[in-house]
Amino acid sequence: MNASHASLGLPMVYLVDDEEVVREALSWLLRSRRLLSEGYGSAEAFEAMLAAQAGGVRGPWPTAPSCLLLDVRMPGTSGLALFERLAERGLLATLPVIFLTGHGDVPTAVAAVKRGAFDFVEKPFSDNALVDRVEQALERSADGIRNRRAREELHRALAELTERERDVMKLVIEGRPNKLIADALNISVRTVEVHRARVFEKMDVKSAVELANLLREHQAL
Repeated sequence: MNASHASLGLPMVYLVDDEEVVREALSWLLRSRRLLSEGYGSAEAFEAMLAAQAGGVRGPWPTAPSCLLLDVRMPGTSGLALFERLAERGLLATLPVIFLTGHGDVPTAVAAVKRGAFDFVEKPFSDNALVDRVEQALERSADGIRNRRAREELHRALAELTERERDVMKLVIEGRPNKLIADALNISVRTVEVHRARVFEKMDVKSAVELANLLREHQAL
């Protein structure tokens, strides 16, 4: 397992293809590279798993680096329709999708990549090239999960600020010195200093610039 995944849990590759022989071959291939996988014979079966996860209390899913190998053409709900639903739910950053395509589906897969799919591979595919892309997709998922956790931690920290601390924080971010903040809020400079220090402590930053960058990075400004 990649060391960068260690704190996030074991990576998982989800296989959605209506052909059992394809799922088994992919599962064997992934095991040969020490990657875990779960197979589903339809988009509906995969969505049932997602619904079960959503009904749990473990927080946002996935919690470990994950990616989805998805067949474009399947009976019932197509791979493309499933992909669109995943995109609507905002899952593509933490569950990158690699389409498995036949030759005739390549234009469809290319269009999906433009809409946020990670990649597509054409059957029959090169084993090594496919697993390389899977590992890259898992790295992207790990980054997405870390970013999601950072946003969650940021919002928790913001929720702990008092109303006055929020007022001071807004003016600190604007670059105003303590004297002008004190005048604007009709409080003493010493009180501003105390609130400023508490804001920095709660937000785990050392400077106004670092605070502004943190909020901007996670679109919390």
